[in-house]
Amino acid sequence: MRVSLKETDIIAPNFKKRFSGVTATIIQLIPYQRAHGIRITALGPYLPNDLPSLAWSALGGLWKRPLNNPFRLWHARRNVEMIVGIFMRDVLHMKLRLIFTSASQRYHQPFTKWLIRRMDRVIATSKHSGSYLEVPHQVIMHGIDLNRFTPPLTQEDTFKFSGLPGKYAVGCFGRIRYQKGTDLFVDAMIELLPHYPEWTAIIAGRITLRHTVFARKLKDKISDAKLANRIIFIGELSDPCQWYRRLSLYVAPSRNEGFGLTPLEAMASQTAVVTSDAGAYAECVARGTGTVVPASNQPVLQKAIEFYMANPVQTITTGQTALNHVRSAFPLIREATAIGAVYHDLWVKAGNHDNFRKKDINFLDPID
Repeated sequence: MRVSLKETDIIAPNFKKRFSGVTATIIQLIPYQRAHGIRITALGPYLPNDLPSLAWSALGGLWKRPLNNPFRLWHARRNVEMIVGIFMRDVLHMKLRLIFTSASQRYHQPFTKWLIRRMDRVIATSKHSGSYLEVPHQVIMHGIDLNRFTPPLTQEDTFKFSGLPGKYAVGCFGRIRYQKGTDLFVDAMIELLPHYPEWTAIIAGRITLRHTVFARKLKDKISDAKLANRIIFIGELSDPCQWYRRLSLYVAPSRNEGFGLTPLEAMASQTAVVTSDAGAYAECVARGTGTVVPASNQPVLQKAIEFYMANPVQTITTGQTALNHVRSAFPLIREATAIGAVYHDLWVKAGNHDNFRKKDINFLDPID
């Protein structure tokens, strides 16, 4: 959906062709922000047709001051997006201020540090990612669209409706690769499923060309264990919401991660979780909502998973607690409001914020 530059105060570039966690964040946030008074628009290739987006040709208008503000905002989330923003602001002298959101869980390279130092504001998606930043920053954790990720609503949301064997499902979603720890999940399932006949394991996610050998070895291992009918690959999901609702337990065994939204999506679907301590997982999973284990520690991961498989009634209760936790701590409204305050502060400090007064923004709690 094309939006003009006149209708845009903030530009959110997305310069990656393949779908990623950053892309998911942008797709989730922008419609919500616009619906609540923030005039933000995406820019980039291969964006969903219904996502408000700018034409590339509109960038020429950034030399002009917008009607009600001294400048527009460029909200980058990747190095290449910071580079383009710096070039437009400092070389082309376009009327822009730059914001960067960092989800990285590692020390930045010197060039990245140089880019970050040139931002007007910096946001970290967790305390952990913020610990790697050497500039002032604000921690704003991701939220979840609670209208999209919901508890089971109909019979179609039950695992029984899927037609797959078993009474309970344990799932692992995301790209099939070493970094995501898919092999750790498979190894745990090979050991556990023979002892828990009511459970079935579901693996969902894209297998890229680079990781086809890795995926094939996993499937061969499953076949050798004679568990191909109980550890099931269902491919990439365009909309995983229903499958989250069908699970009793979700496992996120990543070896490393940026932020990692999938445990929050699962908890919002009333599903208990077992995660590694990669990314922001440890900051998302509260007591009584699931279990966090050290990354790359397969025996400890397996033991944590087994507790829930051995106690399905307790697992369901944990899922209910997880739902309440996400609803109170991670609604999308909280993230959108906090980011909106960062935008507002930049305009306030410029002495002109007529177009972005907080009282003019109708933030509504999606839970009500």
